[in-house]
Amino acid sequence: MNDAKSSKCQNPAIIIMKRELSAYFTSPIAYFVSALFLIVSGIFFYFGFAYLYGGFFLMDRAELRAYFSALPLILSAFIPALTMRLFAEEKRAGSIETLMTLPVTEVDVVTGKYLSSFISTLVMLAPTLLFILPAEIYGSPDYGPIIGGFVGAIFLSASFTAIGIFTSAITKNQIVAFFAGIAICLALTLVDFLLVFLPSGLSAVLGFLSAKTHFTSISRGIIDTRDFIYFISLTALFFAGTVRVQQKAKN
Repeated sequence: MNDAKSSKCQNPAIIIMKRELSAYFTSPIAYFVSALFLIVSGIFFYFGFAYLYGGFFLMDRAELRAYFSALPLILSAFIPALTMRLFAEEKRAGSIETLMTLPVTEVDVVTGKYLSSFISTLVMLAPTLLFILPAEIYGSPDYGPIIGGFVGAIFLSASFTAIGIFTSAITKNQIVAFFAGIAICLALTLVDFLLVFLPSGLSAVLGFLSAKTHFTSISRGIIDTRDFIYFISLTALFFAGTVRVQQKAKN
């Protein structure tokens, strides 16, 4: 009786979030994706990133620089894998229509699904905090960049999650949603590599659009409100886009 009353009092977005989290963590894919993410992250932490930054063993330095340098690329692949089914699978199965006939709004649905995926991403990231232990054991790490790196990872994950649910909302095919999410995340991550070939004016504009540039700034322990505004705006843009897609589909 009390459970029924409490469920009625709960925000619909929270109910949807709990449903999605339950479905995700009772399926093998959650543990497979998380395990693969930790393996890939561990490789970059211990052995380095594409010969640009030596890892913990190669450089013999108590830092997480190689891991944070690779993190935008890693998350560009793994977050779309977490989000690809959120809307696409329900559209394919036809259950999204049933969901939208309930007393919920498009904002409720998108918020619930977004929060479930964002929480799943943070759970996936959490074990990488253990990378601090070898740095602490074998050296005296500078905690400014380490704290900045994990704070930046939270904001980066929030933005990439919003992109992932947007690509899932525009198609019924999970694979299409997956690769579309990767394409957008990679474009925002790799755009800074083009800057050296472009005129200074265009380079400044594209530099602001680069997710990796803003993440790198935060991961160095630099507090610049422009970096946080960038990630908040990017998240809001794709979140609003997903809500708009759902509203058009309902009409």
